[in-house]
Amino acid sequence: MRSHVTVTWGESSTYRLDLDEVQPMPHDLARGWLDEQFTFFGCEPIKLTGKVLTADKILCVAQAAGEARFRDAEHRPWATAFARATSAALAKPTVTVDVAAGTLGY
Repeated sequence: MRSHVTVTWGESSTYRLDLDEVQPMPHDLARGWLDEQFTFFGCEPIKLTGKVLTADKILCVAQAAGEARFRDAEHRPWATAFARATSAALAKPTVTVDVAAGTLGY
């Protein structure tokens, strides 16, 4: 089965992270990694209730990290960790994170 995460800021700025040759991240570690990054980047809850869904964390972290973290080679380890955590936290082998639209697709 193909496994990858695509992060996009629009048609001309799309980054596909292939996970076929990468060790899967355990679910609990994935959620913890996303929590750490959410805090590190100073992300704020999207919902007025203050509740932060996993999908919201993924979108907020991708947006706060910025396109350069997915584009530039020196950030490849971080981008791969993001992809691994996203795939594991959602339990989906194929995920599209559309930062511009604020949506996730499976």
